Formats: sequence, structure tokens, C-alpha cells
Amino acid sequence: MAAFFDQTETQEPAAREAALLDRLRAFLKTAAASSTAWADRLGGVDVEALRDRADLARIPVLRKSELLEHQKNNPPFGGFAAARPKTGGRVFMSPGPIFEIQPPGSDPYNAARAFFAAGIRPGDLVHNAFAYHMTPGGFILDEGARAFGCTVLPAGIGNTQMQVEAAASLKPSVYCGTPDFLKIMLDKAAETGHDLTSFKHGLVSGGALFPSLREEYASRGVKVMQCYASAECGVIAYESADANGNPLPGMLVNEDIIVEIVRPGTDEPVPDGEVGEVVVTTFNPLYPMIRLGTGDLSAFMEEPSPCGRTNRRIRGWMGRADQRTKVKGMFVDPRQVAELLRRHDEVSRARLVVTRENESDALSLLVEARGNSAPDIHAIAASMKDITGLSARVEQAGPDGIPNDGKVIADERNYAG
Repeated sequence: MAAFFDQTETQEPAAREAALLDRLRAFLKTAAASSTAWADRLGGVDVEALRDRADLARIPVLRKSELLEHQKNNPPFGGFAAARPKTGGRVFMSPGPIFEIQPPGSDPYNAARAFFAAGIRPGDLVHNAFAYHMTPGGFILDEGARAFGCTVLPAGIGNTQMQVEAAASLKPSVYCGTPDFLKIMLDKAAETGHDLTSFKHGLVSGGALFPSLREEYASRGVKVMQCYASAECGVIAYESADANGNPLPGMLVNEDIIVEIVRPGTDEPVPDGEVGEVVVTTFNPLYPMIRLGTGDLSAFMEEPSPCGRTNRRIRGWMGRADQRTKVKGMFVDPRQVAELLRRHDEVSRARLVVTRENESDALSLLVEARGNSAPDIHAIAASMKDITGLSARVEQAGPDGIPNDGKVIADERNYAG
């Protein structure tokens, strides 16, 4: 059995870098010629002068909030799509809303090598519990698994009992989905007498895989690895394992993309090892994403991976550069809290608090009453569910009970363990 997915994973780093920058220069010219927004953003950039990572700072970072505004003002793609996006593929709408176009080709989101690094092999049956409805999440991993030679059950999200029954009958060897949902499935199976011991491997994304949860899965016979992905970029980085199958620190940057770490709010890269915002450049000809600021925090690791792959490693997901927060695989945005306040005039201030309860994400919404009004807790909870798609425990705070620190969303999860 081959130790690596393909030979690009072990190529000499300088050769990889030179090839990426050569490809980037050609791609920038094509992007400027095929989309109005990129023509504007790249108009003052001497593309031929881009020779190393430091030169990339001449191109402004495109942050998701800016992309959202462009799409609102010039729907649906804000002028960033190529002139001919209709190719028999798919378009998606992610929370925001932000619209995306699927790249062309087999394994368009570069997911297959993440499956390989997780110990999954052609012929495995994958239970894919990522969402298939409107967003690209399910398709990102589905396309990669099938291109790799796996068979996929497109289970989607929700309907836990039905998913457990299907998995007990089909006996998939691989779980694919958010970190928390596998525990929900395993617990439901234990409760209802279904056998899910066929699960031997897991590839998770859309949230943090906490060490305690990974250890619990291992104790139940499932080796779970994680990858870091986004709707616009596909799989950005993925975990690898040592010779015994144990996960190694950090995540390897995927081949065929460019990842930078910049100082939040700027276009400037930070020194290696310093925490900053993850910025990604992909080569999707239909929907170019050039220096896209993900809003996620991470840092480059200086040492190469002991697994033998030679690409750079990042330390994994380390929080958000803004207050936009991923909960149960979905982003919650401060704009959504603002929409809740707009609907409920009796509430003067609100703060959404994200914690962990029983190895799952939990949400609490603190609200302050306006004047002598009495907020309807049940109506506010219903609005929260309608706006975000997530349930939250609503609690009324006393006067000045919410700190005056500018936070609308407070992520209080402990990512250290």
C-alpha cells in the first residue's frame, strides 16, 4: 500500500513553491480578463513582478464581509465569477448568504487526499452526514470520496434515528460529518440496540474536534481525523498520522492551493509561528478566490511533518479573527444577532454565548430588557431558531448584566482540551 496519495505530497518544497507562483501569475491574468471585480482589484498590480510570498501582499485581501457586500450590490456573485459560470456544475448558497460556484473536474474541492491521510481507502463505504441542502458541505467530501474510489451514502443532516437505521443496515466503515454528530449517532444506536461497530474511521470538519471527544471515539473503536475546509475553497488542510495511525500535530496545507497567515485586518503576512488570519488562494477558473480572508486564526509550524509529506503545516483552527463563529458546523454572524434585536424591540442588547455541554456545542442567548419591558423568552428563542437554524437557551440578564466590551458573540469553548 502506498504511503502517500500522490508524488506531489513529497516534492521538494522550493519546486512546489516555484510551480505555485508560476501558476498564480498565469491565473491572475485569466481572472482579471474574465471577471469585472478581479479586473478592478488587480488593475494596479504588476502580475509579472510577483516572485515570492512577500510580493503577494501587493494584492489586497478579500474578506468575507467584503465579498458579502459585493454580492449584495451586484448579485449573485459580486462580479467575481467568470463570464461563463454555467457549465453543468452546481451553485450554492451558504449562510450570510454567500453564493459559490463549484469548481470543474473530478474531486473539485481537493478532498481525496484528506481521506487517504485519514486511513480511508478505495472501496470503503462512507456515511456522509454533511449537509447537501443548498450549501456545498456535503458535496465537498462526497466528490472527493467518490473520485477516490469510495461509495457514499449521502445521509445529510438530521433524522438521527433514520441515519442510525441506515448505517446499521449498510454497515459503512467510514463516518464523514461534523465532530459532534458521530457521538449523537453512536449514543442513539446504543439506546435503540443498533450495531454501528462497522465504523472504523472518521473524517470530520465544520467544527473543532476536541481531544476528549477524539479519545472517546477511539475507545469506541473509531479512529477520527479532521480536515479544515471552507465553502469557497474546499479542503484547505488536513491531519496526517504516524506509522501507528496516531494523529500528528497540526494540519498539512493541501496541494494546489496557496495558504498565507496575515495580521488580522491587514494584507501583511506575519512571521512564521505567529498567530494570524488564514488567507487562501485557489485556482477555480469559474469563481476565482485570490487571497480570500477566511476569518479563521492559525499559525504556521516551522518543522516539517514526521509523516514525510513536505508541504507546510498550520497549527489547525485556533479561533476567529472576527466574531463570526462556527457552531455545530454552521456559522453564526453578528448580523444575525442584530436581526434578532430588530425583531424584538423589547430587547436592548443581546449576547450569544457558545460553550460545550456533553461533548456538543451549546448556545445561550443573554438578553437585556429595554426599560421596563418584559421580553418574551419563548418568542425570542423561536426567532433565534428561525434566523440561525440553531436552538439556544434564552436567559434574561439584569441591568448591565452583559459586559460593555463590544462582543456580540462570545466563544467560551476550551480548545486546549
